Amino acid sequence: MNRMDEILSWYSSENPGVRTNLYRILSHGKLAGTGRMLMLPADQGVEHGPGRSFSNNPAAYDPRYHIELAIEAGCNAYVAPLGFLEAVAADYAGQIPFVLKLNGRDLLHNDPDPMLAQFATVEDALRLGCTAVGFGIYPGTNNRRILYEQFREVVRQAKSVGLPVICWSYPRGANIPKEAETAADITTYAAHLAAQMGAHIIYLKLPTERIEHADTRILYEKHGVKLGTLEDRIRHVLQGAFQSRRIVLFSGGPRGDADIILQEAIAIRNAGAAGQMIGRNAFQRTREAALDLFEKLIRVYQGAD
Repeated sequence: MNRMDEILSWYSSENPGVRTNLYRILSHGKLAGTGRMLMLPADQGVEHGPGRSFSNNPAAYDPRYHIELAIEAGCNAYVAPLGFLEAVAADYAGQIPFVLKLNGRDLLHNDPDPMLAQFATVEDALRLGCTAVGFGIYPGTNNRRILYEQFREVVRQAKSVGLPVICWSYPRGANIPKEAETAADITTYAAHLAAQMGAHIIYLKLPTERIEHADTRILYEKHGVKLGTLEDRIRHVLQGAFQSRRIVLFSGGPRGDADIILQEAIAIRNAGAAGQMIGRNAFQRTREAALDLFEKLIRVYQGAD
């Protein structure tokens, strides 16, 4: 069984539409057929503010900049909120799979228990010719029940029309200290929750060595769970994602040193995860530097360090 067939076998209960669209994403771009994925997300204008996201590269205020970068870089898919996709969908139809991010939050209100608002629908995704939809949840927030129930309905609607669902599973809230949001045990829990709620692709932040829950620490020590390296921690997170039987992508994070990003990609690849979404580390660089970074990442995921 080749890698593509193996991945699709994880979703044998899904209808042909979902499986076909997963295949389309896996079959697009420079990583086509490898079982690996690189996506370019452009939701940071909502999530972090346009000034913080785009002012160091003003060309990125233009929705066309992001999708053209994703196409030229050879990404598997382009991910964006409703407005950015509506601005480009007609002109770039068929050139790259679209993923509509259905919800998000702004930073104009500092809430210790943040909530996400739904900006778009599954019907919008169909209208725009999308290959998948995305939805964010915040495990740990006091509003988690509302988000989980909204996600349940999105999953139901998307599956009924043959669209795969990507879940942004980001632990946060008043009961989770900032430094614990990426703790190894918390990140693994976030992956497991997303998988249990029906996500086809799970999107997470990279886990740290921190263990937040004392009872979990005792069990990890008892059973020899390895968390000493990033590769170890990613393998453990994948165990939470049904023993690696769900596609897992990791965040590229805020703009950082290219060598560090490449080392993280090697750990992601070696641990068996599918790949990454690279947003700020792409469009906050010059176009030439972003394309160079993507080319190096593609070589990593193709197996050439």
